[in-house]
Amino acid sequence: MSQYDWSTFSQKIYISVPMQRVYDAWTTRANLESWFLRKAEFKSPEGEIRDDNSAVQAGDTYEWLWHGHPDTTTEHGAVTEANGKDRFAFVFGKAGVVTIQLTDHGNITEMVLTQSQIPTDEKSRSDFHVGCSTGWAFYHSNIKSVLEGGLDLRNKNPAYTNVINS
Repeated sequence: MSQYDWSTFSQKIYISVPMQRVYDAWTTRANLESWFLRKAEFKSPEGEIRDDNSAVQAGDTYEWLWHGHPDTTTEHGAVTEANGKDRFAFVFGKAGVVTIQLTDHGNITEMVLTQSQIPTDEKSRSDFHVGCSTGWAFYHSNIKSVLEGGLDLRNKNPAYTNVINS
């Protein structure tokens, strides 16, 4: 029996919208804040903050905040790939690298998220492999819901904490 690889996982979903809409959902502040984050600020390599609808570029850095979490729960990282079409990747703080790969199937888009380079110590296995996998499963459902019909499933009430949808 082979040993389980705690350093990576992948998740796939099909979204019934054209591929460019899915790509754009990952690569502008306004779109990320519509389904994923409370705040998605990106800075160019020159330190300029990108406006709400500007596409992020490889080399940008980010600061992210989530609904249901205080401002002290901040993620910082860097965009490593952004090809404008079907591939987007970023360093996800200490949790490794997240890569989004899109495949066009007409008006249906296959979206595969892979989180790799996850540290394999016991705490990272729990926090990043299991925790991130659970979180991404929810956000996969939410991006599909928002893009296909407009319903945002996130908890935005700060009184409700430790729930799967924030």
